Amino acid sequence: MSTRISAPLKAPRKTGVRERAAETTRENILRAAIKIFAKHGLDGGSIDQISKAANSHDRMIYYYFGNKEGLFVAALEEIYRRFNDAEAALKLDTAQPLVALKQVVQFILQYYKKNPEFVTLLNSENLHGGKHIAKSSKAREYSSPAIGVVDQVLVCGVEQGVFRKDLSSRDLYMMIAALGYFYQSNRFTLSAFLGENLEAPATFKQWEAFVVDAVQRTVVV
Repeated sequence: MSTRISAPLKAPRKTGVRERAAETTRENILRAAIKIFAKHGLDGGSIDQISKAANSHDRMIYYYFGNKEGLFVAALEEIYRRFNDAEAALKLDTAQPLVALKQVVQFILQYYKKNPEFVTLLNSENLHGGKHIAKSSKAREYSSPAIGVVDQVLVCGVEQGVFRKDLSSRDLYMMIAALGYFYQSNRFTLSAFLGENLEAPATFKQWEAFVVDAVQRTVVV
């Protein structure tokens, strides 16, 4: 009499394993794309370079993003998302508007410095006339929170009689962003032109203090 041995039951697939794997692949591609596009630009960065950097395959890029242009748009959206997430983590004491404003200025300048690919990718997109980010359905979603942080500080300062009432949070945000962005995007040519290393920590801190003072002087009554 033979004994039938049942095959061992396969463990059920954990819910979401395939979905998490897909998301990991997509995130790896995005991270690689940001690095490649930051280094070579949209025109110079290739699908092959990105797939190799992501340890993935060309077909996965086409599957998730459609084409290189779609991937570039996604990369732009991702760098904006990262910026907003980092800014949202700020713990601002709006009871002290000048201190809170200083925190915002320092955050923006230091973020540009620590994340040079943010500036580099935006430079690349501006060379293309902004035509790719204009196709993004999320671009406006990312701008509102960024300006909203400045607006929150500005409103509190006005309510306390510390800040001027005739200021636009958009204009104030652009002032801070411009002073930080220009320093970062032109640091190499300016270093040669001015004869000093703008990447030196002491030089950057001096510029940061100057910007904080300039912005505070602009808003105070």
